[in-house]
Amino acid sequence: MESNFEALAEAAPRILDGLWITLQLTLGGALLAIVIAVVLGLGARVHNIVVRGLCRTVIEFFRGTSLVVQLFFLFFVLPQFGLELPAMVCGILGLGLNYGAYAAEVVRGSINAVPAGQWEATTALSLSKTQTMRRIIFPQAWALMIPSLTNYLIHMLKGTAIVSFITLSDLTFHTEQLRVQTDTFFAYGVSLVIYFVVAYILTLLMNGLEVRAKHRLGRGEPLREALSVKAPNTTVAAEGGRSA
Repeated sequence: MESNFEALAEAAPRILDGLWITLQLTLGGALLAIVIAVVLGLGARVHNIVVRGLCRTVIEFFRGTSLVVQLFFLFFVLPQFGLELPAMVCGILGLGLNYGAYAAEVVRGSINAVPAGQWEATTALSLSKTQTMRRIIFPQAWALMIPSLTNYLIHMLKGTAIVSFITLSDLTFHTEQLRVQTDTFFAYGVSLVIYFVVAYILTLLMNGLEVRAKHRLGRGEPLREALSVKAPNTTVAAEGGRSA
């Protein structure tokens, strides 16, 4: 066991480098995915049948094909057509396109879930379609979609494990190197803990984003109060003691 920890200490710089690659892929892919999700989610609702059909086609294509195949296409096939992209760019593109297509359905569904009365109110206020979406509908839909987007973010974090197929030395790649030096249980146990800690931190950040979004709609306490440690209600406690 002592030799395992010695090997871990020796491999720590490489594991941290791999973790940094994983974080870059996750955050870069997430930013691209949310942009794609909003564009496709809104486009899938428009009345123009050409635009709506194109958006639906893109969504179903990237949802219906394997992420591994998409990454291989970007990294190995595109260079045959004269377009060679760095491995990191291919990883972010692959993750962003794939998860963005899934998240587009979350965006579309959340917008549709905004009560009809909100749409009717914007008509009474004579707001344009752009003003309606930007000021009234999307802020409410955003608060609704955050929990589902959090799930996709965690899935994306775990999905980065396949980028070793396109020569990126991420956390999973260096975990395998550690396994060779130690044993399977120890190496993947360390990786399990690291992935869990990162996923938990991302979940907390997204939960904070949800609290903030709901507070801006007047549906909850501000983020600062949500994070504060509240003291017990001493007045109620004292009255309970006197009545006893």
